[in-house]
Amino acid sequence: MKIRSANQGDIQTLELSGELDYHSSPELREKLTELTAKQAPKILVDLGGVEYMDSSGIATFVEAFQKAKRYQGRLVLAALTTTVRGVFEIAKLDSIFEIAPTVAEGAERLGAKV
Repeated sequence: MKIRSANQGDIQTLELSGELDYHSSPELREKLTELTAKQAPKILVDLGGVEYMDSSGIATFVEAFQKAKRYQGRLVLAALTTTVRGVFEIAKLDSIFEIAPTVAEGAERLGAKV
């Protein structure tokens, strides 16, 4: 899996591509932990390039969501592929996470001027 990070004003963006599984989730957990440790107010995760995700990916996002919530930060997931969205739906987490259909809409929800 590849992770590209960028800043758009006060929004920290992570663009993921590849497979998010047991082997790659520790790298993502590390990036998200860095952001939540700095109390990044707005985190946007672009999942458009993720073809596969297993339960370790879900666990990584749940952990980051809980950490961000503790300091009133926001975590928005965007551009989920059908497969990845299915994983969230099966786990009944699609109603817990803020999920945007596109990266632009996710940024807009976080207050970016588009």
